[in-house]
Amino acid sequence: MAGKVVLDFEKPLYELEEKLSEMRVYLKSGEVDSMSEGRQGLKREIEALEAKVESLRKTIYKNLTRWQKVQLARHPERPYTLDYIYMMTKDFVELSGDRNFGNDKAIIGGFARIEDEATGFSQSVMVIGHQKGRDTKSNLYRNFGMAQPEGYRKALRLMKMAEKFRKPVITLIDTPGAFPGIEAEERGQAEAIARNLYEMAALKVPVICVIIGEGASGGAIGIGVGDRILMAENAWYSVISPESCSSILWRSWNFKEQAAEALKLTADDLLSQGIIDRIVIEPLGGAHHNPEAMAATLKAILIEELQGLLPKAPATLVDERIAKFSAMGVWEES
Repeated sequence: MAGKVVLDFEKPLYELEEKLSEMRVYLKSGEVDSMSEGRQGLKREIEALEAKVESLRKTIYKNLTRWQKVQLARHPERPYTLDYIYMMTKDFVELSGDRNFGNDKAIIGGFARIEDEATGFSQSVMVIGHQKGRDTKSNLYRNFGMAQPEGYRKALRLMKMAEKFRKPVITLIDTPGAFPGIEAEERGQAEAIARNLYEMAALKVPVICVIIGEGASGGAIGIGVGDRILMAENAWYSVISPESCSSILWRSWNFKEQAAEALKLTADDLLSQGIIDRIVIEPLGGAHHNPEAMAATLKAILIEELQGLLPKAPATLVDERIAKFSAMGVWEES
């Protein structure tokens, strides 16, 4: 398990896998005679343990609680926006700055090309997303994926550029929330997010939003208004994190698991509520277990969604997008 990040609920599985690995190494070491009964018995033990590991893996990952899915969404080995961009697209050109204050490293974006050689599909797109870091240094550089007002204003600038050149917009959402510091408030954090909601609702090009990891509060919705909302199987999307919800309701973070259950923040929950349109199935164990397979799955879905949206007239896209978000939620008039 050296070098691996193992979550609490994964430990029984990794302990078995470690034991299985040791048995395989011993089998190959030559210490057991190739023709002996001991070698054949060891092979049978390995086969039985392999079956047990596979069964346990399915049992664990097919029965995750909401809090366990939150933990998977935060896994540090999970693919981030730049990983997906480089695995799914070609010719990515990053564009920087909001032309007003600065360049927020927590949000990246630029033009890229998404292609399917089998069908000949090829489309230039504007890709925008939150970017986290892998270690302390890169997380400080990326501000832990928490965007400041200039990040949302940069995103809007790129969206309007895409609209000008009639290119679809794809956003990849993965943030613990918008940066809550006083300097962000001084520069108009709330206004920047609200402006994005207003402008995204009226963009005259197709917009596809994908929650690839964490989707927290205004930090997520600031680039989350689209014609189609997709969500990774083990991502979460909510108005507040389980820890913050627990802190408010119970005055303690110790009830985060109960808060996660109450918030109903998983992909299955949100699909049933009509908040998202489609779930992107992850490799067993999470996207970090096979990033290439996850990227290939997401790419195929994005191409399918683009093919459905590109023929639509700009006015139709705007009308349907506004109707889509207007229909969310339940209310009564008294």
